Amino acid sequence: MFEVPELTVIAGQMNGVLPGLTVAGGGLGNSPHKFVWYDRTPEEFAGLVVGREVGLARVEGKWLFLPLEPGYVLLIGEWGGRIRYHPSGEALPAKRHLDLTFTTGAALSATTQMWGGVHLCEAGQEHEVKYVKDMRPTPLDEAFDRRYFGELVVEAQQAGKRSVKGLLTQDQLIPGLGNAIAQDIMFRARLHPRRSLADLREGQLDGLFAAITGTVRDVIAAGGRSDERDLFGRSGGYARLMDAKAAGRPCPRCGTPVVKISYLGGACYLCPDCQQ
Repeated sequence: MFEVPELTVIAGQMNGVLPGLTVAGGGLGNSPHKFVWYDRTPEEFAGLVVGREVGLARVEGKWLFLPLEPGYVLLIGEWGGRIRYHPSGEALPAKRHLDLTFTTGAALSATTQMWGGVHLCEAGQEHEVKYVKDMRPTPLDEAFDRRYFGELVVEAQQAGKRSVKGLLTQDQLIPGLGNAIAQDIMFRARLHPRRSLADLREGQLDGLFAAITGTVRDVIAAGGRSDERDLFGRSGGYARLMDAKAAGRPCPRCGTPVVKISYLGGACYLCPDCQQ
């Protein structure tokens, strides 16, 4: 599943090859998938995108915004698969859930093994899409500072008992984060996934804030996580510290064997000594 670092990498790569290209054709996939949601019929989508020019891509949370000018913005979000650029002459994937071809012969495709949403919105209406509407600041936004983070933690506590993992992964309180990157954030902050926010001291909140912003930026700098692929099909360079491969191995900090637990609907990998 793409999280904010991977989408940020892909958007940057798009902006190196797509702006100014003219759409020659578009399709909403050739492989039915009951967990991919569209807001247009295939015929409507194809008719609206032809002749439009690609603008600069941007990212908000787990959503990629690609302007098709004039008048429209293509949104791809909550995507658990691949988004690929194909130079002229390269074949598109045999099964795909979105494609745009350009007058140069190049193309863009998106496929998912999990789920995702594709929306073609009129420009100015893109923030009316569910999960995008009323989105909170992300760790890459200037508004996501230490003061805002403190207020968010207080709000989360007032809404009910909330754990560290709950803050990072539930209800998109922090848009763009997911279970994958949350593992390393909690490890860096030395916090157990089940740790109650109400129990955290100010210094621990400082550490959690620094772990969130620092981890996101480190993953982007490395080109995304190593278990995801970028716009050109290359694996990212960020190897997670806490994932399935870490279970049973020595903690990179203290040497204690890493353990796996199940919590809040997913697996967690942690050091029982460092993350108490």
